[in-house]
Amino acid sequence: MKMIYKSFAISLLALTTLSHTYNSQVSAKAKVSEHATQSVDDLRFIGSQTVPYNTQFDDTKVGAISGITYQPTTHRWLLISADRSEQNPSRFYEAKLNYNQNHFNKIKLQSMHFLKQPNGSNYTNKNHYKDNPQDIVADPESIRFDPLYKQIMYTSEGDRSLGLNPFIHLASLQGDFITEIPISHTQKMDQHAKHGFRNNLALEGSTFSADGHSIWTATEAPLIQDGKSLTLTTEGLSRITQYDRQGRLLNEYAYRLDAIPKSPGKGKEAENGVSELLAINNHEFLTLERASVQSSDNSYHNYVRIYKINTDQATDIKNQESLKQTKIHPVKKELIADLNKEDIGHIDNIEGITFGKQLPNGHDSIVIVADNNFNKAQKQQFMAFEVIPK
Repeated sequence: MKMIYKSFAISLLALTTLSHTYNSQVSAKAKVSEHATQSVDDLRFIGSQTVPYNTQFDDTKVGAISGITYQPTTHRWLLISADRSEQNPSRFYEAKLNYNQNHFNKIKLQSMHFLKQPNGSNYTNKNHYKDNPQDIVADPESIRFDPLYKQIMYTSEGDRSLGLNPFIHLASLQGDFITEIPISHTQKMDQHAKHGFRNNLALEGSTFSADGHSIWTATEAPLIQDGKSLTLTTEGLSRITQYDRQGRLLNEYAYRLDAIPKSPGKGKEAENGVSELLAINNHEFLTLERASVQSSDNSYHNYVRIYKINTDQATDIKNQESLKQTKIHPVKKELIADLNKEDIGHIDNIEGITFGKQLPNGHDSIVIVADNNFNKAQKQQFMAFEVIPK
């Protein structure tokens, strides 16, 4: 396979200069804390809303919402689409979510912004890329408000078939490119398919640290060099990675994924992985772990769990090229909610999670979102939960 290595990362000098230049232009910092409590121990379902299939907004097709983020000081919600510029160029939406501790009333889209490449143009799709390899095909998955500066962070899963590595970009609130955060070399592909991310199972989750000074990411599945894909009887290890704001690798931990919960139909597929990551404090995070199992009729059944993880006693693996045949302590996992066992109705392809607004009773809220893959048989779900303190 011909490999085309894109130069996503700019030089260290340019990165440092751009970072200082941009930060000096930002006059106001946002409130660092995204939520009132520093603990999540239980959730109570409030309600759900669905954006109808084939909804149109600002001359774009609304769908494949794979990430969601909330800014408490401005009460702004952002929703990122995983559209690889096939329906419309890669983009995110600003929305208003109306709910309280008793009801989820409605969702109203307010604006749309195209994400921009470093060259200032919209991201391209695969067909255009074949003749224009100077451009980038993005596969946006996660989006976060920057808690320190007036900007956003988003991730792309990359595409091994195109020679494109995953990336982390910082952008303006209008989607304009600001800079790139380099990713760990262990996650990048090689020419022999023996190293790096698995296609469509790469940088799925991201979050800023609770203090805003570092960036955390989660790979959806094990890296190629870390072990085989999951099965019904075998678990696997993905990586939770911490970078500073210049992309220097600070810490990295192993996350033990659950085995696939159910057999797929004959000749069909099944997978399980981390679809999102959300900081609670400087050592605890929420993970969305989602399994999708294809039935004989080609339909998918989703199994979604929300875990709380703790990095305190975990082994730092940042210097380990491979996790095969190593003795390590993964992060501690505690099940907060198994959505398939809750009385909340249909569970679709849940991919995003964020802390939401504080409820009238003073409790935090959490909102999750499902990616419908622009598929009429799926639902673009939004579900709101109350965080129940101890």
